[in-house]
Amino acid sequence: MELCRCFKSIVELDEAAVVLCDVNHKIIYMNPAAIKRYAKRGGAKLLGRNLLDCHNENSCGIIKDCLKRFEEDISCNKIYTYHNTRNGENCDCYIAAVRDDDGGLIGYYEKFESRTLEEEKQCTN
Repeated sequence: MELCRCFKSIVELDEAAVVLCDVNHKIIYMNPAAIKRYAKRGGAKLLGRNLLDCHNENSCGIIKDCLKRFEEDISCNKIYTYHNTRNGENCDCYIAAVRDDDGGLIGYYEKFESRTLEEEKQCTN
């Protein structure tokens, strides 16, 4: 099975929002959870736009600082940015590096990690 298809499936089915940007902050991918999460801001219409246009000055500074740190230190690949409790959420937000095979920075994505204990969900057929 093609590895790329497997990884795409993992991200597409993830319930956490994933917004992938290149190093120029262009939004190049949003999984379905991200499109839903950011529906009020345009959802899928955000693809191709500059992520910095969607944030306030403080947030833009944080994003730029994360990229600078990723570029300066190849071992730095995930940086905590804030804890979100808005709209009933309870999750930590990170900016994570995307690197090529040589460790060069080629992009980044916003990563959410829930602090909420989930009830076990059974798959029934």
